[in-house]
Amino acid sequence: MTVDSQTSRDRRKDRLLRIAQVQDRTGLSVATVYRREAAGTFPPRIKLGPRSVAWYESDIDDFVASPAGYRVDQVA
Repeated sequence: MTVDSQTSRDRRKDRLLRIAQVQDRTGLSVATVYRREAAGTFPPRIKLGPRSVAWYESDIDDFVASPAGYRVDQVA
């Protein structure tokens, strides 16, 4: 899935997950989430405020469905 196709999704009913919820769903540590995000193998976070970030639930679901094959630059 490309970043463009991620932003073109209808996000109106998509929940935002905070880091603790992302950890529960993925089983990854905070450091691993951020490291994989920087490498492009984890969904990008959304900045909510100066000290607050979240991830779209559908992006995390896509990652959980195929963690080894997930790439931000994939074509869906």
